[in-house]
Amino acid sequence: MIDVTRINGEVILINADLIEMVEETPDTVISFTNGKKIIVKESRQEIKNLVKLYRKEIFAN
Repeated sequence: MIDVTRINGEVILINADLIEMVEETPDTVISFTNGKKIIVKESRQEIKNLVKLYRKEIFAN
């Protein structure tokens, strides 16, 4: 799970394994495998880095 910030400032946890696509349009939109989408304050690159860190933590244990 990774922490992201919605446009309204609410911090939420999302399952990084369910992310299908991340777009900057210019807002960052995260699309999930179930068809849902959320808009977040983090950039596409920040989301990418968070997912990489999350995966490193999982495989390190």
